[in-house]
Parts: sequence; C-alpha cells; structure tokens
Amino acid sequence: MIAENQVYDYLKNLQEQVPSELTQLCAEFPSLYERKLWHQLTERSLLFINNPASSPFRISFYKTFVVDWEKHMNKIKLVSFSLAAAKMFKDLKEADEFMGQISDKVNSEETKEAYILSKLEQAHFKLVLNDIDSAQLILKEADQVLLKLNKIEPIVYAGYYRVSADFYKVKANFGQYYKNALLLLSCIKLDELSLDEKLERTRDLAIAALLSESIYNFGDLLSHPIINVLAESPQSWMFELLSAFNNGDISKLDHLTPKFQEQPLLLQHLPFLHQKIRLMALVEAAFKRQGSSNENDQLMTFEKLAFETKLPVGDIEHLVMNALSLGLVDGKIDEIERTIDFTWVQPRYLDKKQIESMCSRLDSWSHRATTVAGGMDNYIANSFPLAE
Repeated sequence: MIAENQVYDYLKNLQEQVPSELTQLCAEFPSLYERKLWHQLTERSLLFINNPASSPFRISFYKTFVVDWEKHMNKIKLVSFSLAAAKMFKDLKEADEFMGQISDKVNSEETKEAYILSKLEQAHFKLVLNDIDSAQLILKEADQVLLKLNKIEPIVYAGYYRVSADFYKVKANFGQYYKNALLLLSCIKLDELSLDEKLERTRDLAIAALLSESIYNFGDLLSHPIINVLAESPQSWMFELLSAFNNGDISKLDHLTPKFQEQPLLLQHLPFLHQKIRLMALVEAAFKRQGSSNENDQLMTFEKLAFETKLPVGDIEHLVMNALSLGLVDGKIDEIERTIDFTWVQPRYLDKKQIESMCSRLDSWSHRATTVAGGMDNYIANSFPLAE
C-alpha cells in the first residue's frame, strides 16, 4: 500500500496540473478518500478517467492513487480503470503485461466476469502485437467460462464480441466477423463510440457482408441506425454498393467499381462480387414475380433470367442450382421447357421501392381474390337458384 501522505501529495499535484475542466473533480478526491466513501470515489474517478483531457494522467492516476484502494472497488470497474491506463502505454508489450497483472488480481471464483474481461482486453493487445495464437487461446478460455456463468454484465459480452470480431477480422473470416460485430453493437450504446469508431466499424461490416460467402441478407446492417454514419460519410459510395447488392443492381456495381481503389480488399475479390450480385439479381427477379397476376410471369424462362442477371443463357441453370443450394430461393427447373418455377424467396430487407412493389402485388392479389369470389357468387347463384 502507498503511504497516505504520498497519496495526498499526488492528489494535490494532480489538481495543479490538470486542465481547468478537471480541477473541481480532482478537488473532491482527497475528501472522499479520507472518508473512505469508496463507491462515490469510484464513480467520481470514472468521470475523471473517461474524460479525454485526463489522458496524460491516467497511468499515474492508477499506479499512484487507484491501486491504493482498488480492493474496495467493483472489480469490473477496476478492469475499466486498468484498461484506460493500459491504452496510454507507448509500448504495447508493456500494456499486454500490465493487463496480465490485472487479470491475476481478479482471478477468483467470485470475480470470474472481471477476470474474463481483463483477459479479453489482454487478448486485444495480443492481436495488435500479432500474437494470434495467444489471443485465440484466451477466446477459447472465455467461451468455457462464460458458458458456466448464470448472469453476465453487458460490458463483458461487449468485450467478448469486440475481441472476437477483431480476431476474425485478422483471420479474414468475413462471416464470423459480421456476426460478432453486429452482436457487439447490440451490447453497447452507439453514443459510446466516437464518430471515427462508428465509421470504421460500419465500413468493416459493409465489407464483411459483401465478401462473405454465407451472407446474402443485408437487412441486419441496412436497418441498423449505425448505417447512417456510412451513408452520410465521404465513403457513402459503400452504402450505395451495399444497397445495390440488396437490390441485385448489377449496373450499379459496374458504376461503383472505379471506387474500389479506395478499398483494395474489394478490388481483390471483384470476380466473387460479380458472382454474388448475380445471385442477388436472381433473388430480386424471383421476388418481383411472386404473386404476379400476369400468367407469363408465373414461369421464368432461361432467357428472361439471362437478361436480368446479364449472363449467357448457357450459364443460367448453374446459377439457379447455386441459388437453390444456398437456400436463397426454392422452386423447380424444367430443363426441357427451359423455365424455372420459383415457389419461395428468402426473406430479406426491403427498401422503399421494393416495399412499393410488394404493395402493388398485394393490391393485385386482393383484386384477383375479389374477382374470384365474385365469380363464385355468380356461379352459385346461377347453378343453385333459390326456390320462389
């Protein structure tokens, strides 16, 4: 334990050194510390350490002040204090070791949540240091521990999903990154992220959604409030690209391709993107014809689908079989008549134009149902006249 006079000397010097906006807050620390009001001291200290102006003082604040009374602190909040300090280390290895020391402090049966949170934060530094294997081991340990806990704080879940997303980003596993990054957003408040953090996260989500071999439904991202950050940014073309894929708009992809110079990862996967958007164009074509009152639309010919997907007619059967295997559509292929009868389309996010199209078809269905009902009434009336 640090001597009390050393603590008071530190707090006095701190008050003289901090920017004016933190002076009053620092003036409260000696009194709260002296009266052993640990909860109030924790809350006021959190205000201090979460203020951007406190950045130069965070390491000394923890090592000279917080460490003296940390045993009285909620251990999850202790990890938060420690992480704020760790981020200030210029040497990432030192930050890694520091978080390892914190995890040792909170490693008990009563504080397993705090232990896992501290280990996850250590895994973050290991990822930055490119120690992928160690980070993976920590994630596996976190999996095992979290499964045994009955109640878990949102901040722990957020830490788990954030580090998992970063791990899968390093591994270029787009589908798993997308899943974990979206789960992270469900655990935090968007106002906890800076504008730059929101933009980076949304941009990464968009890239993952586009490049994943398993994601063909973009609704979770397009309907999330964070997408507006991308739509209103200088990279708004990426939002347009995502919308183009949702709508199966091949021409829009061709129009936006020159922008891929800003995102080399998209440029590297351009052949896959062309293949994927043709599948989405197929889904859109099938969706537009569901419930159509035009009998000619009930069956889609290979030639019609070739026009919609901008593919040679000879490639259409393979495209449809691919869509069937991915579960994007259901139906039957008539190889003799060279037609496809689509009976089901994967549910997905609809934009305003698509909703208007669906409303038009619902009106058509309603009109057809009314016509059929009227025809049945006339048939019954003519076939079974009431006795006079």
